[in-house]
Amino acid sequence: MDKVMPTAADAVADIPDGASLAVGGFGLVGVPEALIVALLEQGATRLETVSNNCGTAGSGLGLLLDAHRIRRTIGSYVGDNAEFARQYLSGELEVELTPQGTLAERLRAGGAGIPAFFTPAGVGTVVAEGGLPLRYDGAGGVAVASAPKETRDFDGVTYVLERGIATDYALVHAWKGDRHGNLVYRRSARNFNPVAAAAGRITIAQVEELVEPGEIDPDRVHTPGIDVQRVVHVGKVSVGIEKRTVRA
Repeated sequence: MDKVMPTAADAVADIPDGASLAVGGFGLVGVPEALIVALLEQGATRLETVSNNCGTAGSGLGLLLDAHRIRRTIGSYVGDNAEFARQYLSGELEVELTPQGTLAERLRAGGAGIPAFFTPAGVGTVVAEGGLPLRYDGAGGVAVASAPKETRDFDGVTYVLERGIATDYALVHAWKGDRHGNLVYRRSARNFNPVAAAAGRITIAQVEELVEPGEIDPDRVHTPGIDVQRVVHVGKVSVGIEKRTVRA
């Protein structure tokens, strides 16, 4: 039952080329930075990531992106990541843009064993009707576009069918965890981490505080240990500020 790994490098050592990864975080908050750095050093390539965004320059998944180690990504936000935009528009990176709430539900569904669900989000747009550019050809044209999705009416309202997402691995960040893998997230750092943790077949959690089993009140557990296979103690982490706004 003791799932603690000695180091982040040990925890990610078996992630192979071409693996799919659900990665927690939103912007710079709740990002499993130590695990991403370890994966960068480990060398796996042609990865497929599923995350709200693909990090920023020099941070989070942006590290793997800068090293051209990501082949495909599913997310909802490009943001100010210039390298993300460059790779996408040049045809180096395949991108499946998904509405943010839909992405969260696709991960939750995958973790719960639900293959698909209907949602109104995206009806009447290229999300449902197809034609969303997945990969550009590098000359301004679309090399691969999304296919139309099934729609169905319920009580006079049209919904689109979206597939659940389950991945080979998940990388998540938690404030506190025990040796059995029970996790507690802190405030906004919870974000996509719980659904990512559930969606991974092998979930690796970096935790700021490692405690003994029984020290976490069961009512406080956000991710149960059954969803977590490996735990790494990384100590307290600092969170950067993506955009600083101050008064004149």
